[in-house]
Amino acid sequence: MSTALLVVDVQESFRLQPSWAQISAPDIVQRTQRLVSHARAGGDEVVWVLHSSPGSRGPFDPEGGMVALQPGLEVREGDLTVTKTSHNAFTTTNLAQQLTHRAVRRVRIAGIRTEQCVETTARLACDLGYEVEVVIDATATHPLPLADGSGELPAGQVISRTAAALSGRFATITTVEQVVGG
Repeated sequence: MSTALLVVDVQESFRLQPSWAQISAPDIVQRTQRLVSHARAGGDEVVWVLHSSPGSRGPFDPEGGMVALQPGLEVREGDLTVTKTSHNAFTTTNLAQQLTHRAVRRVRIAGIRTEQCVETTARLACDLGYEVEVVIDATATHPLPLADGSGELPAGQVISRTAAALSGRFATITTVEQVVGG
């Protein structure tokens, strides 16, 4: 079965914001690089997904120059890059068509905002019939404010909640070590 590694939103838009100081995995680039190297060595597809919000004048506006991969990550010939304007990697892109063209039936997902873009991509990929794997320690997020304003949910709990919500329903949950080996 053909596999694609989807690297979601590991982009400057996040790293250059003050909130980066609270990111759960500041070494997300190194974790991602291990997965990319493994995918390339195994002949898997590598898909770079970037989030863009044109005209927003914020960190996701392409005019600001931050809608780019973080330093240390690079697109190589044969890789696919898609730019999305929704939370998931499918709705506003031609990703499903590109994966079908490449005969991909399994997606392995890593990236930023575990509970947002990674989770919604995993859920939609499952609904589209892909076998889905989320490499949970190759995702990152920030603490989230509680809905009632009484505090915040620590990033580690956000990640654990996402893993629990996806596991056995929408995705298999793995780690970098499980994917690439010791």
